[in-house]
Amino acid sequence: MKDTRCTIRLILGDQLNKSIATLKDADPASDIILMTEVIEEVTYVKHHKLKIAFLFSAMRHFAKSLIEDGFDVAYTKLDDPLNKGSFIDEIQRAIGLYDAEKIVVTSPGEYRLLENFETWEKLFGVPVIILEDDRFLCSTPNFLNWANSRNNLRMDAFYQYMRKEHNILLEAGKPIGGKWSFDAENREKPDPSLSTPNPKSFVPDEITNDVIELVRRHCHDHFGCLNNFNLAVERSQALEVLKAFIDERLPSFGRFQDAMIENEPFMYHSLISLYLNCGLLTPLEIIRAAEDALHECAAPLNSVEGFIRQILGWREFIRGVYWLNMPQYKELNYFGANKALPSFYWTGETKMKCMAQAVKQTRKYGYAHHIQRLMVLGNFALLTGIAPQAVNDWFLTVYTDAYEWVELPNVSGMALFADGGVFATKPYAASGAYINRMSNYCKTCHYKVAEKTGSDACPFNYLYWHFIKRNRPLLEENIRMKMPYRTLDKMSAEKLDAIDLDSKLFLSKLT
Repeated sequence: MKDTRCTIRLILGDQLNKSIATLKDADPASDIILMTEVIEEVTYVKHHKLKIAFLFSAMRHFAKSLIEDGFDVAYTKLDDPLNKGSFIDEIQRAIGLYDAEKIVVTSPGEYRLLENFETWEKLFGVPVIILEDDRFLCSTPNFLNWANSRNNLRMDAFYQYMRKEHNILLEAGKPIGGKWSFDAENREKPDPSLSTPNPKSFVPDEITNDVIELVRRHCHDHFGCLNNFNLAVERSQALEVLKAFIDERLPSFGRFQDAMIENEPFMYHSLISLYLNCGLLTPLEIIRAAEDALHECAAPLNSVEGFIRQILGWREFIRGVYWLNMPQYKELNYFGANKALPSFYWTGETKMKCMAQAVKQTRKYGYAHHIQRLMVLGNFALLTGIAPQAVNDWFLTVYTDAYEWVELPNVSGMALFADGGVFATKPYAASGAYINRMSNYCKTCHYKVAEKTGSDACPFNYLYWHFIKRNRPLLEENIRMKMPYRTLDKMSAEKLDAIDLDSKLFLSKLT
């Protein structure tokens, strides 16, 4: 305990970076670094067991490194008898224990926590300093200024702005290669004969094994499994994962970034989002590593640009959209969707091969890549009218990289179009033809993707047209939906009746 009144500096589980604002002026002689595992954060949705184990282990390793740096770290484990189970109670306990005169914390990534933190000064009777989260390349005020200068929010315009702001992939102020995006080159059909590199993995140490057992005891009813835990849990390991991606996967990432192959859950994806989102890696160091690979001729421009666009463009853009539109954004439901989430989102027990593959790998790894999330899991929820809140809760529950700031706009804005087009220009609805084009799932599926209606038909086929038809009043004026409605208008009455019959039968069995 400090001899004089001290400052408590709270580090959250997704703020595991020594350059974070909370620590920049920290004084090891007078400050207490507070870290705590609280059951409230574990259970507000029942997060994937892997996510909980990963974050608690990463937190404990981070605390250990801070202690080695000379900081006084107050760390409360989940099963500590004194743990009160919430941030408010743990802060209150720490204030009394250390006679704290001030609380310092970096702004959290989720709106619900920021609302909570903003009550603390009045509640605790001490100053609470909430600092801007400077781990992002576009601050929230900067995004607001950019958004206010535009008539609409479009990621491609934001991405160009960010490229110029940070001088990334530019030559004399112009985009390298003469184009801002090489996305058209990044849609290659999957090659089932591909032999993708094994992901970088690590043997759990004593700290991680203790956490795994803790999660087994306290979160036994949560989604997912803990078998073969092999994730990086400290910064040095996360840097190894990044290097392995740059060396082994980035060269082919662009061509196959949208491809899906049965029993190949990782393909050429980076597998770094969970490390980036919790602070073990930073966006600029990732971007520079990819740029270096381009300049060293170790990876082609289409792969490097496509990867950087996900970090510099999409990730930063989505965060900006989240803070620009909260809290009302969470309640949006443009189509009035209200169906319950089907049980196979938890079990993977369905005859639809694409859904079974995506759910089962999610259960095992806490991971699915962006096309599986958007065009399989999200697309199915969109077509069948599942309530946005249920879908958002599921995505937040099951993925190791999920936090509300990144999950909510991606699900409500992109996958479900529940916001009515805040930033997406149309719903990302698709029939089975898209899944067949970008995967080999359909070859071994119970259903036939070439069949449009009937008991053997791929459900995505008739569900797509059923979605288009029932939402016509909301979509037909959208210029990007003109072609589907022209096609719909050419369908015979018999075909339309078959679509309605098949869809209603399928949806009646869904719940």
